[in-house]
Amino acid sequence: MNDIGTSLLRIDIVTGPLLYVVLGLATVQLLYLLVRAPTRVWIVTVVIAVAAGVGVAGMTWFVVVTVVDAFGMSPGLVSFLWFAATCSAIALALANLWRSRRRRKIVAVASVLLFLVSGTLAINASFGLNRTLGSLFGVTMAAAVSLPATSTPPETGPSAPPKTGPLYQSWVAPADLPAQGTTGSQVIPNTVSGFTSRPAGIYLPPAAFVANAPALPLVILLMGQPGNPDPSFIAATLDRDAAAHDGLAPIVIVADQLGDPASDPLCLDTPNYGKAETFITQDVVNWAVSNLNIIKDPRYWTIAGYSNGGQCAISFAAKHPDLFSNVVDISGEEFAGSESEEATLADVFLGDQAAYDAIKPLNLLAARKFIDTVAVFTVGSNDTGFIPGQQRMAAAATAAGMTVTYWESPDGGHVLPALTDGLDEAFVVLYPRLGLAPATG
Repeated sequence: MNDIGTSLLRIDIVTGPLLYVVLGLATVQLLYLLVRAPTRVWIVTVVIAVAAGVGVAGMTWFVVVTVVDAFGMSPGLVSFLWFAATCSAIALALANLWRSRRRRKIVAVASVLLFLVSGTLAINASFGLNRTLGSLFGVTMAAAVSLPATSTPPETGPSAPPKTGPLYQSWVAPADLPAQGTTGSQVIPNTVSGFTSRPAGIYLPPAAFVANAPALPLVILLMGQPGNPDPSFIAATLDRDAAAHDGLAPIVIVADQLGDPASDPLCLDTPNYGKAETFITQDVVNWAVSNLNIIKDPRYWTIAGYSNGGQCAISFAAKHPDLFSNVVDISGEEFAGSESEEATLADVFLGDQAAYDAIKPLNLLAARKFIDTVAVFTVGSNDTGFIPGQQRMAAAATAAGMTVTYWESPDGGHVLPALTDGLDEAFVVLYPRLGLAPATG
């Protein structure tokens, strides 16, 4: 991709000027289409067009969100209002095709595309998760990050788990400690799984860049679907935490468990979608051990996820306690394919209900006891579609012996605040557990 294309894909579409320019142009076009001789016929036409747009939006929303449950949740009132406004604006543009001059017809046709673009950007901004054009189209734009050299073997070198106490007790931040961490990307080879993934996001904290850097805890984060392996959200949380703890924070891999953001491999090994589970639990873990300066002890490893990734995280923690002693489930789905259970049963499990039930996290948790696992479950306080599932998951994890924290993000919904607040709360719990801060309380 050339420099111009790369620059375009990196344009900020949430807080940058592009969003406001497009919305401003759409407003100008809308006013132009509204302003005609105020005859009774035209006024009635405008009212009918707006009502028709709202009606189409309402029916479409009901079918897609409620009947089909295409998103596995309600996208929320703000998204619906933008959708309704977009449909009404398009209806008004179509109304301008009748009894109008050629120039007005041309403007009306061009306006339809502008209204679609502005509505898409506005709805995306209400979620706040796809912050660039590249992320909106599922294109990873982060530059490859240069990895510091790994340390010596864990038996004798600084990669060994702290033997004389938690890391924060022996750590002395040098004068040249960077002010913040570094993000970027890395291609993780699919040596074992053969699973096709996008480049992983990487976050390296300030303490990773000093001379004789200490081995640090590992976090593997999985985002939602559709979604991107974007490290910026967790980087913002951990940069703040690192600033409060002399540069100490975990090293993070934001792995891609989807491959194609339009599909859901369910974080399983399936003939349909490839070996997503093997990719995360073997390829990603093996790569981390070989290439990152991490503590080589799973007690200091965390599997975390948001929405689709939250379900993956608790599933992996329940299946692989030998790999992950800590789990963060932020607004997670209750089980794989929960938004299309019947189709998943038929498509992936060939109608075998027992096989499907066997991989559901609640059943995985009930099948064994966990002696030393810390689990954090968070959800938006107004995310009514996900609260019951998260409460059941927290209760099941508690019954299975995990040390559990359940927390609700005030009005976090199932959008950006739920993710960022959930990450903030999770690392309040995990910092002492990972040896990065003293215990509180």
